[in-house]
Amino acid sequence: MNRRTFFVLLGVPGAGKGTQAKLLEERLGLPQVSTGDIFRYNLKNETALGILAKSYMDKGELVPDEVTIRMVEDRLTQSDVAKGAILDGFPRNLAQADAFDKIAAPYGGVSLVPLIHISDEEAMTRITGRRVCRSCGAVYHIDFNQPQRAGVCDLDGGELYQRDDDKPETVRNRLYVYYKQTSPLIGYYYAKGLLAELDGTRPIDQVQADLLDLLGAEEAVA
Repeated sequence: MNRRTFFVLLGVPGAGKGTQAKLLEERLGLPQVSTGDIFRYNLKNETALGILAKSYMDKGELVPDEVTIRMVEDRLTQSDVAKGAILDGFPRNLAQADAFDKIAAPYGGVSLVPLIHISDEEAMTRITGRRVCRSCGAVYHIDFNQPQRAGVCDLDGGELYQRDDDKPETVRNRLYVYYKQTSPLIGYYYAKGLLAELDGTRPIDQVQADLLDLLGAEEAVA
């Protein structure tokens, strides 16, 4: 099989993985593969995997790793992933990482795992300060990206609100889940010589430049 380039982004919630993945997609031509996007697609289109996932969600249960892995594996069969992908939100635990190793092995395996570092305090500030427009979905921040009028979207005048996912108690739980389930992946990929750490507290463009340097060097030796 042809070699593919797979980058796995790690970091606590709020570290900027999604933002950086989207920028990398534009610069490198590798699609951002996000588990959130994959779930939304399968649920909206009522695919067999989406219906299966919903059967667990309707009972208030977590979707099993097996179903998530199958969704990702299905996504990686699509034509835009012919040269590889940037994984955002997957793998989320050791079982998923082991499964992804097997999926990626025929294409040369995982290429590099950048770990974007920010503190828990920074994560709380970034996430709890977000405000979203109810009508157009534009995102603001009470400290870093304020609207011209408090509580009002600059684009369409819609009401800005705080999503439930962005409230302090929810963010604390997301951090707990990260440290319990996902942080073991740091040691897992370090042992494989794939981990590359960088400071995520700096401006977005500086983090992006560091990522491009890392990934460019990796592609040069691939």
